[in-house]
Parts: sequence; C-alpha cells; structure tokens
Amino acid sequence: HVQLVESGGGSVQAGGSLRLTCVYSLPTWKPYCLGWFRQAPEKEREGIAAIYSDGITTYSDSVKGRFTISKYSAKRTLFLQLNNLQPEDTGMYYCAADSSPDRCSTGLPSALVSDYWGQGTQVTVS
Repeated sequence: HVQLVESGGGSVQAGGSLRLTCVYSLPTWKPYCLGWFRQAPEKEREGIAAIYSDGITTYSDSVKGRFTISKYSAKRTLFLQLNNLQPEDTGMYYCAADSSPDRCSTGLPSALVSDYWGQGTQVTVS
C-alpha cells in the first residue's frame, strides 16, 4: 500500500543541523519525482527541494546552499540534510511524490503537487 513516513525532526538551536528521512512505498507503474515540502506556522505548504529521476536536484531560494536532498532508491528512502538552520526554518516537513511529468519537468520544487502525504516531521529552531 502507499505510504510516506517521515522522521528525523526535532528542536535545535540556530546554526544547528538535522537529517530528515522519508521511507516511501509508491505504486510502481508510473514514475515519480520526489521532494520535500515545508509548512511554517500559519503559512501554506511550500515545496523547498526536489530530486528527479536523473538525480538532478533543485532548491527554493530560501534553502539553497543550506539543505541537501538525496535518495537511496534501492531502499526507497529520501533524505533532506538541513544545515545552518535558522528560526524561519521552523515548520512541519513533508516528503512528496509527484507523478506529473509536466510538473516534474519544470525543475521547480514550488511546482510540485504531491500525490500522497505522510504525517510530517516537526522541525523547531530557536
């Protein structure tokens, strides 16, 4: 069955690091591009990082240079390394799986719309 299970969130001080993990189970009959979304308090969920079938990664301006997305496809695991965390990074983090070739081909994390959602993992930076 389909599932996305995020983990690795926590509370850190500014400048700290965390590594988020998403173990996913997705239908195998169509390709997906994978990504991470973030939802800050009282704000809409936004795409911040994406990784495509060819391994290319893209980031929103707000996290570029600080966050790194990667995947271990054999283990169906997606990662997000968060470095130099700042208070504005506080929020719930969700992994995403988008099956739309059109949206995936934009190369923009903000263009992704996830077919499924997990429960998310909370990151709090003080």
